[in-house]
Amino acid sequence: MEENNSYRKLTRSVTDRRIAGVCGGIAKYLNIDPTVVRIGFLVALICGSIGFWAYLIVWIAAPEEGR
Repeated sequence: MEENNSYRKLTRSVTDRRIAGVCGGIAKYLNIDPTVVRIGFLVALICGSIGFWAYLIVWIAAPEEGR
């Protein structure tokens, strides 16, 4: 049985960042436009505080690219 070690890792972007690189990192991980992720976080923030808490948790938990 062959073992495949190629997996993607969620990291915060160092090149595409506005505050902490969370949205840029998520967009790179999902292979979508970072603007879509930013709008999603904004909508989640407006609809309730889940957007803020989700952003904060990813900011703390995800390492920066290259680390």
